[in-house]
Amino acid sequence: MATTSPLLHEGCEDFWSWSQADKSHEVKLQGARNETAVFHPNWSNGTAGVRGTRVLNRGRFYWELRLSRRVFGTSMMFGIGTKRTRLHIDEFINMLGENEQSWGLSHKGLLWHGGTSTPFTDPFPEKQPTTVGLLFDGIKGTLTFYKDGVCLGEAFTGLNRYTCELYPFVCSTAAKTEMTLVNMRRRMVSLEDRCCVTIATHLRSESEAGGLLLPAILRNNIVRECSRQSHGSDPMAPLKAPCGVT
Repeated sequence: MATTSPLLHEGCEDFWSWSQADKSHEVKLQGARNETAVFHPNWSNGTAGVRGTRVLNRGRFYWELRLSRRVFGTSMMFGIGTKRTRLHIDEFINMLGENEQSWGLSHKGLLWHGGTSTPFTDPFPEKQPTTVGLLFDGIKGTLTFYKDGVCLGEAFTGLNRYTCELYPFVCSTAAKTEMTLVNMRRRMVSLEDRCCVTIATHLRSESEAGGLLLPAILRNNIVRECSRQSHGSDPMAPLKAPCGVT
């Protein structure tokens, strides 16, 4: 069984964060890049979630979630979803996978999608720090989970049939729980992509990238990569596609 994702050793560093605009009021973001989500900072009376800024479709991405020692409660979940995924509810539920808009793994070892659960792995030990890895393959249409460096296997398939944008999500019912983004990687899809990433790492600003004497499409790609590296966001993301399944 594989012990690490191949994207930890291939591809390039990725740059995204938790969205300040797309989160429950019971989620507080911390860190220079909003990489740490703190759920229910005082006490909990429901389920709170937050969405990542990374659009996953048509790419290969890997990221890890470093969970603090406070692993407990009705449900701590990690997965992906569309923009229609709920971010808060005043009930203790498995929010990721409650319907067709999201897919999630709970700390109790259950996969959730479409309102139904499937046993997938052993429950996580409570009160122990844990690292959860997610590998999204938009070409194959799969989502694979890792736990503390060990591959748990493919959890979901057929994700490449969805035309609506898919994003990373996490949620928790437990008070004062924390999840921190680490080891974000992406597979470079072409030599052009590799060149844009390399050039962007040597520039000081997006304005400097905008002044490059290159074809507009290449210049825009470099500006976008500079923005990712500086802010963890993509202001030039493609126009939103209508949500559906092909």
